Amino acid sequence: MESLSSLVKVSLPGYLQNLPVPSSITGFAKLSVRDWLSLVPFVGTISLVVYVTTHTFQEKWKQYKNPQSGCRVNNLVKLECEKVVEIADIEDLGDKVVYCRCWKSKKFPYCDGAHAKHNEETGDNVGPLVLKRKDPKPL
Repeated sequence: MESLSSLVKVSLPGYLQNLPVPSSITGFAKLSVRDWLSLVPFVGTISLVVYVTTHTFQEKWKQYKNPQSGCRVNNLVKLECEKVVEIADIEDLGDKVVYCRCWKSKKFPYCDGAHAKHNEETGDNVGPLVLKRKDPKPL
């Protein structure tokens, strides 16, 4: 533990103090090859730390954004199609129709309530699209 303390308190500050870091942007053009080579270990270490940190947080962010760890929303309905399109004529609808928006329904495009299980498992809040006919206004 004492050697780590010595490294952090004595060696590291001395190393950083001796790095040939110019005081301006144009100063980088004046650095010699030897100066550039002395910067390589420091820049490499900082780059590695930044890469590992960002990579770790990117993976966590991906898991947070999509708990099912995939970008695909539809994992069930007409997977062989390039794009799933369902058409319903308004005249053919009854007084009320309920459409699935979670892509989990076994009766797609109609809702069968599968979103309730999906919401419970993922913390999502998706629900169906409900279309109802208005009662005609009396004249």
